[in-house]
Amino acid sequence: MALYGWGDVQLGRIPLRETFDATESGGDRSLDLDGQESYPPLTRAQVVARHDGINSLIVGQVIPVTFTDKPERNGYYAVKACSSTYTEQRTDVVTADWKVTLDRIGSDAETDLQSRLTGVVRLNDFALPGERWHAPPIGHYGYSSGTTNPTTMTRTGADGAITVYRGVPANISPRWGCLPASYLNGRVKVTTTGGQEVYGSDVPLAATGWSLTNGLVNITWVATAGGSFDIQAYTAGAYHSKIWTPFYSSSGQVGSSWDGATLLRNDPEMAIVRLVKGLSPGRFTIDLTLRRGSRVIEGYMQRNTAADQLKIRLNTAEAFVDTSASGYLTATANDADGNRFACGSARTFVAHANGGVQKNTTTTLDFWIGVAAGGGSAVSGDAATDLRNQYLAAMPEAVYGVRR
Repeated sequence: MALYGWGDVQLGRIPLRETFDATESGGDRSLDLDGQESYPPLTRAQVVARHDGINSLIVGQVIPVTFTDKPERNGYYAVKACSSTYTEQRTDVVTADWKVTLDRIGSDAETDLQSRLTGVVRLNDFALPGERWHAPPIGHYGYSSGTTNPTTMTRTGADGAITVYRGVPANISPRWGCLPASYLNGRVKVTTTGGQEVYGSDVPLAATGWSLTNGLVNITWVATAGGSFDIQAYTAGAYHSKIWTPFYSSSGQVGSSWDGATLLRNDPEMAIVRLVKGLSPGRFTIDLTLRRGSRVIEGYMQRNTAADQLKIRLNTAEAFVDTSASGYLTATANDADGNRFACGSARTFVAHANGGVQKNTTTTLDFWIGVAAGGGSAVSGDAATDLRNQYLAAMPEAVYGVRR
């Protein structure tokens, strides 16, 4: 519930103060909403985030919309127009006066969400077909992938239990239903300085202080050990950390900080963060991708200058079996949390002595990092080879609303 007893209207991921009026028109069932966010009572960062979020909505984008005081209007809508006017009275009041126009698709009872899974299996050097998989929001229902049903598994994260569908048929766009209020459960979330969630992709992202999470995996930058990543896995009711460090040459580390961070994509089903470090001359970049329901972070690093050694490895060495010839590595024994690290690449690589992925004389390196939850007793779908296969066949996803 909003401050001072106001209701809330939730536009996708953006929480806003619900106002009295909601103007609707017949025919295309458009819905016009407007309101104001202000500091106080919100923080300045919250007002800025909501202003940026409104202006980052994409025309045609399908979003869930829910109301506290007008629940009959709850449903799925396509964005038609959006704007926000930002006003700052220095050292006093900050306001964002916003307007949106939406085209109603329908309530959850009359709307299917269709996940268009496009693309092909990653080009890999191991002649592996991978495993097509998909994870809708927590609380979805009525999953349909045509005449062939995939198998299912459950992964429990910080947001609850999420169903993962394995062996999704090729050339099929699965349909499923979901209450608008449940659509954000289990989503991928990007936060910036102070833990403020970032609501769009065309918004500023701090080069330090950011994090990327889906409730199963959390990754954030840490200042220690040359701009390393703290990659945390949620198992047994808590997050467990391992520190991984990227290198842009045989000895070159990022240093105390990255120079810039950019959001390439920021949707509930998938987010991509690009990090940039200047090499004087040239640059080194890493793209980090996280999908809803995934136990791994996907990465792609590259440098535009002369080919050199690229790698990412554990800061604290762990014993592992060298199965790099099969596209992955995993620890030989469970750690104190009962898990085993797992990592790999779609292309031929060398196993780093600490545990990690290394490639010599190259300008690019793809990689994935996660854990085999449960270690030696990992269930089917969470073993290191399963994670490798799911990385190879992870499909880009776009969600559309269609009449049921």
